Amino acid sequence: MMDERVERPAAAISAIRLHKRLEALWGTPGGWQRLSAVNHNIVGRRFIVTAFVFFGVGGVLAMLIRAQLATPRSAFLGPDIYNQVFTMHGTVMMFLFAIPMFEGLAIYLLPKMLGARDMAFPRLSAYGYWCYLFGGSMLLIGLFLGLAPNGGWFMYTPLSSKTYTPGINADLWLIGVTFVEISALSAAIEIIATILKLRAPGMSLDKMPLLAWYLLVTAFMMLFGFPPLILGSVLLEIERAFNMPFFDPTRGGDPLLWQHLFWLFGHPEVYIIFLPAAGMVSTILPVLARREIIGYSWIVVSIVALAFLSFGLWVHHMFTVGIPHLALAFFSSASTAVAVPTAVQIFAWIGTLAAGRPQLKLPMLYLLGFFSVFVVGGLTGVMLAIVPFNWQVHDTHFVVAHLHYVLVGGFVFPMLAAAYYWLPHFTGRVPRHSLGVAAFWLIFLGFNLTFLVMHWTGLLGMPRRITSYGADTGWEWPNLLSSVGGFVMAIGFAMFTVDVLMQWLHGKPSARNPWHAGTLEWAMPTPPPDYNFASLPQVSSRSPLADRPVLGNSLVRGAGYLGFVRNDWLETLGVEVMSGRVEQIVRLPNRTLLPLITALVTDVFFLAVLFKIYLVALLALAATVAALLAWTPVSGERRDHGALPIGAGARAVLHSEAESPPSLWAMGLTLAANGTAFASLAFGILFLWVVAPNWPPPALVAWAPWSTLLAVSGFSVAFIAGRIATSHRVISSAPNREIALAVAAHGQIAALLGFAAIVRSLPDPTQHAYAAANTIILLYAGLQSAIGLIFVSFGIWRSRTGYVSPIRSVDLRIGAMWHGSTAAIGAATLLIVYGLPQVMR
Repeated sequence: MMDERVERPAAAISAIRLHKRLEALWGTPGGWQRLSAVNHNIVGRRFIVTAFVFFGVGGVLAMLIRAQLATPRSAFLGPDIYNQVFTMHGTVMMFLFAIPMFEGLAIYLLPKMLGARDMAFPRLSAYGYWCYLFGGSMLLIGLFLGLAPNGGWFMYTPLSSKTYTPGINADLWLIGVTFVEISALSAAIEIIATILKLRAPGMSLDKMPLLAWYLLVTAFMMLFGFPPLILGSVLLEIERAFNMPFFDPTRGGDPLLWQHLFWLFGHPEVYIIFLPAAGMVSTILPVLARREIIGYSWIVVSIVALAFLSFGLWVHHMFTVGIPHLALAFFSSASTAVAVPTAVQIFAWIGTLAAGRPQLKLPMLYLLGFFSVFVVGGLTGVMLAIVPFNWQVHDTHFVVAHLHYVLVGGFVFPMLAAAYYWLPHFTGRVPRHSLGVAAFWLIFLGFNLTFLVMHWTGLLGMPRRITSYGADTGWEWPNLLSSVGGFVMAIGFAMFTVDVLMQWLHGKPSARNPWHAGTLEWAMPTPPPDYNFASLPQVSSRSPLADRPVLGNSLVRGAGYLGFVRNDWLETLGVEVMSGRVEQIVRLPNRTLLPLITALVTDVFFLAVLFKIYLVALLALAATVAALLAWTPVSGERRDHGALPIGAGARAVLHSEAESPPSLWAMGLTLAANGTAFASLAFGILFLWVVAPNWPPPALVAWAPWSTLLAVSGFSVAFIAGRIATSHRVISSAPNREIALAVAAHGQIAALLGFAAIVRSLPDPTQHAYAAANTIILLYAGLQSAIGLIFVSFGIWRSRTGYVSPIRSVDLRIGAMWHGSTAAIGAATLLIVYGLPQVMR
């Protein structure tokens, strides 16, 4: 029997009253309260605007580089400042502009295109934004103070090691970028969970907009691509701070380990940047071509294939380091093969244009610019995949030109098209094309003048990353032309900025769907309300608005699902992953300052590590954990509700009572990222065993039977007890489940003590990379047990406060998943520490 108060606009209140009730619930007040916003419209805009500001900073740094190289023996910038400038240019563009810009567009657009009211975890989105802002600001402040990193945006060792970079410049990069990567991983988990679980009823996977497929695959790539970089940054910072020699060849380390860990991230990074932009192309181009895109299924297959191939290409950045010829042949072939799935998408776009009736509007102009520039970048990429040619042009301006053709052509041009295409959605105003056309031609011509000529300077032998060059090299006129082109391009971007601002402030009001698109984001008023849809649609095709042009009007009247307000809850629907069948009602949290507070204490942790105030860092880390746990009391239910009405005669349970809530998916994704980081660490140890000098060292790890037995029994007991706590027989009795959780807690404590005892028995980790690597992997396993102890304590608290029942068991299931992961990592760690020396002798 349902006792909740339900208000139905069709029978009781008007659409206007429904709008007011929804706006009161979902809206965010102005003033300082705006800092508490977690709504995806606000957070997405913040990401986009902040990323564009960083893009402006990166552009200014690029102009400083071109001014320095415009003439021979230029004294415009000194060597140290120049090194900081070119390092920060790459860092800003890669880490602070490209990925956050795509994150912002994803956070803003995805719920609208999927027919949802918000992302799956709004507070996580807000926390990710503040981490991004604080981490990026940390890097920029270092630049303004002359303390910016100066070893290149790739931070190769040994140049970035303590011996050659004794200041905090490299530490600032390692810590600042790691801080920003928290935002990226948060966004990856958020995007995947939202796409898989928060779609409109009836939107099966094969009915999703193509952009959702692109973003889903990209988010998975981020989930598996960023942990190696985070691990590498942590290891290098530990080497710099505590003298553990992971990358020092004189003590058993190897600088190439950094390159492997960096490019395990760095090459998927190229496609992480390209795929969202390609998704914009696949979304905008069919609308302006006035034809459904050709080859939907082939495009999806090509996206997935591209993602898989991208993880097997990282060594093509390392062809000159002396790797075996068989490996050279394999990675060269894989680098060439990646052109195939890219070509599938390009031919699908060309076929759509040929079969349609294209409109040469401003977004289409930028798309045509994208085609020409990106194809050139793709062709030079195939050239660089050929080993003999790569050897000739490695580390020359030819590689710089290729990189910019792929990334600027593959990302910036589609993003500029997307800016004009979705500007009416952001602002509710129609774009004008006069200034935008002039801006396009300045950007397009300036870009090609800058980087097409740079191919020639590269072929003439001009190395990258040099401060100046002589007057007798033959590079003078090409560099001057490149610099002129760079400033022309900068003027074009300035005109684009002015054009967007003028349209935002003074453009004419736009119709709801000015492009006559078929995707759901145009089925709402523009600019959109904070709740997106007054009621949620039923979807039966890939183009809901093309099938029902008046869909937006019916949704405004509350004719869809959840067209009412219930108990002042913020509600959207969760669906079964494959079919899109309604599965649950997802309750979302309201605005709160907790994400900002959590990001601030996280910032204190990173700053304390930067300045080596480790006691403060430990206190800040504890405060961060406490702040994260403080999020939970505002969520969850203390009683079972059963199936509740959702409209159209259908009913669904709350996500706290569902079998597959978004939070369970989030934990699975977190464990996947955690496992990737551990696998990267294991790869690093195996790499050092095989490649590094002075391996194995004279003294190996001594067998510690009692400590090992304590660790094994501890994580095994925690895993078994965690599973028992979630079993139907035990979970139905509060005392029994709390006993099982208490046993799991003691198991994690035992495992933690066992790993600590093994660490104490190791040789000095500063003497050889072998001891350092074993120390780190054991500490990593111990960290898993410490986090598992937090999960157990959290489960006991939730159980005692009424948030757990036989139906509402997700808190305990999440903990059980972590205990299983801890057991797997603990067992693998002990095998590596004790088994690897036996195998590798």
